[in-house]
Amino acid sequence: MADLDFFWDPVCPWAWITSRWVQEVVRQTDIDVDWRFISLKMVNEEKGYPPELQERYTKTHGLGLSLLRVAAAVRERHGTQPIGGLYTDFGTRIHIERDAPSLRTTAGIAELLERRGLEPSLAGASTSDALDDVVRADTELALARAGRDIGTPVLTFGPPDGYSFFGPVIAKAPTGADAIRLWETVRTLAAFPGFAELKRSIRSTPEVG
Repeated sequence: MADLDFFWDPVCPWAWITSRWVQEVVRQTDIDVDWRFISLKMVNEEKGYPPELQERYTKTHGLGLSLLRVAAAVRERHGTQPIGGLYTDFGTRIHIERDAPSLRTTAGIAELLERRGLEPSLAGASTSDALDDVVRADTELALARAGRDIGTPVLTFGPPDGYSFFGPVIAKAPTGADAIRLWETVRTLAAFPGFAELKRSIRSTPEVG
């Protein structure tokens, strides 16, 4: 079992920032992370989208689902090991390079897969619903663990039976000793019986890179 399950959607900037923090913790420690899927498009199926944002969210979250389909195809073929790196590639293209449109084509996705040493043909999964049940199963697992009124990311500490939370939502990924300090703090809260929420609605502008 991994030390942490990290449920991600590639289009969410907050999940991206949290993932960069977790990757910094991985760099400094021996924790093992299982990078699992949560589709914001599926999460919002029952809630619906605000009318004024429906077109934008449908398009953005649709891209997230298409890339998670590809990640599911990679996981089916190669196991969990390549998924963290693939998330890094997707997130870098979307959040750092600001080139999400290149990932709306199978050719653009195939180029990233080939660069990582994965079969470019797996990009074809982006336009197929064949692995939607796989993405949905991970999504439903995240919601079962953390509750349905949440966003991304969802983290499970000590899976499968440890506590799960939406977040932490951070505007900037800490590095060095600060990253470890935040990790230890969040892990301590996660281990405290009955702890459910620590939240404020004021957020800084996300610093994605």
